[in-house]
Amino acid sequence: MSGGATETPVGCEAAPGGGSKKRDSLGTASSAHLIIKDLGEIHSRLLDHRPVIQGETRYFVKEFEEKRGLREMRVLENLKNMIHETNEHTLPRCRDTMRDNLSHVLQRLRAANESVYKLQQREQERKKVNSDHLIASEKQHILQWDDFMKEQPNKRAEVDEEHRKAMERLKEQYAEMEKDLAKFSTF
Repeated sequence: MSGGATETPVGCEAAPGGGSKKRDSLGTASSAHLIIKDLGEIHSRLLDHRPVIQGETRYFVKEFEEKRGLREMRVLENLKNMIHETNEHTLPRCRDTMRDNLSHVLQRLRAANESVYKLQQREQERKKVNSDHLIASEKQHILQWDDFMKEQPNKRAEVDEEHRKAMERLKEQYAEMEKDLAKFSTF
């Protein structure tokens, strides 16, 4: 089978071409030892898979770590390339675009600020005109009210005078009517 020793046929017979002498007890023990050794090898190959599994496990771990290391190296290399691309191409292009457009944006912003400032001035002037008109109107109303209040005593006096005259006329009229009534009541 294996082990480099020659096998002896069962029953302690001599090997073909080896002579007709029987083996002694020492030879039998030696062949039994070889058989046991062969059986151990057969058993370990057929039933004991630990060395094979350990070897496969070591191989798998080694391959996984190498692939992981290579994958991480690829990721780092890609990051390095992206950073280089960004620093060398994208950032300068963005700066140039920003510089070109920034002056245009600043001009538009200044124009917008001027328009807003003019609108604010117009609004303030309009409010001032309205406020001045309101103040003038209020002063005029105050003067008119003062004139009205000054005229009230005169008008009241006129109304009182008319009322007094009307009362006197009515008294005279009633006095005459009483006289006329007194004339007719004597009849």
